Amino acid sequence: MKKREPVSRMIRAGIRESAGVVEGLAKEAGAIEAMAGLLVATLRRGGSVLTAGNGGSAAEAMHMAEELSGRYRSNRRALPGVALCSDGTALTCIANDFGYDSVFSRQVEALGRPGDMLVVFSTSGNSPCLVRAVESARRRKMRVAALLGRGGGALAGQADAELIVGSAATARIQEAHQVVLHLLLEAVEEAFGE
Repeated sequence: MKKREPVSRMIRAGIRESAGVVEGLAKEAGAIEAMAGLLVATLRRGGSVLTAGNGGSAAEAMHMAEELSGRYRSNRRALPGVALCSDGTALTCIANDFGYDSVFSRQVEALGRPGDMLVVFSTSGNSPCLVRAVESARRRKMRVAALLGRGGGALAGQADAELIVGSAATARIQEAHQVVLHLLLEAVEEAFGE
């Protein structure tokens, strides 16, 4: 039988690993600033922000959208944020009729307008439904931001602004995406705060 590592050692190692990945984001400050600039410019022009992701990345996409329409830390006017992964009826209808690879692209076709922005979250960058969503956004003359991991996958180089977290661990990538998400929201609140 394999001897298990003490839980306390595993916890400390996980914290150190997470802190190291998050600290590595400092090298990506320019990419985060570019993404924040696109986000703020889109909202200032009256555009909407559509977000998408799968699994844990869907939770981050929903978090971004709800913080835009609600608030992050301070009161400001409501901003248009829509999480394409949050409507179970749309997801199941589209997946049933067109296949899962179309669940986000069909919604981008329905809701996206020129001048809007699509923000995708993906730990691998290889999800066909997100690749198709980005392609759909491009056809609709939308801006695209991508928060990625593991080298960026098929989505690397496909966005106007991208951040590729320097880790291969899904949990660490998602934790770093959460930090970036909060930094983007801080930039929005700085621009639109009362």
